[in-house]
Amino acid sequence: MIALAYHLASRLGYVLYIGIALARRERRTVSTARYGGEQEFRRFRRSAAFFMYNDALSFVLLCGVTRDTLALGVPSVLSITAGAILVLVGFGTKVWARATVGAGAYYWRDFFFPIDRPVVTSGPYAFLKNPMYTVGYLQTYGLALVTASLPGLIAAAIDQAGILLFYQLVERPHVERMHRPGDSVRVT
Repeated sequence: MIALAYHLASRLGYVLYIGIALARRERRTVSTARYGGEQEFRRFRRSAAFFMYNDALSFVLLCGVTRDTLALGVPSVLSITAGAILVLVGFGTKVWARATVGAGAYYWRDFFFPIDRPVVTSGPYAFLKNPMYTVGYLQTYGLALVTASLPGLIAAAIDQAGILLFYQLVERPHVERMHRPGDSVRVT
């Protein structure tokens, strides 16, 4: 299963690269109490985008080359319809969440430049704590159903577990530190 190995390596590269880069950035910011420039953020964003796009492409490739390996025992029109609905709901939630927080937050800009605003509670964040990593991952399960890919379905669960682990270990502690009363660092 070359496609599965490639996708799992892509996911691991994505989560590890972004997690390690942001954790390093966080330590450097905390230890020096200063924030890097726009150039550093752009460099990180380019690298992060490469890993993110490669990860998405490898997942689509995995689902394509392993199609028809999932036997659900229901008419294919039903699994395709259910999968298409999951894709629409997941993708729509991710787009809505990104529009709510802005493009910078999508690429973890607050690790490079502190923000002086409350935690976002509008848009999908009014209903979910983390719409991008929860409901926003439904499209991966949906694509696996549309293509009837068992490895795709397994990879979707692994992918979501990996990003939720990243959230718990890297992103959430950062957000909590940023919004702790009296501990905010401001850029002047």
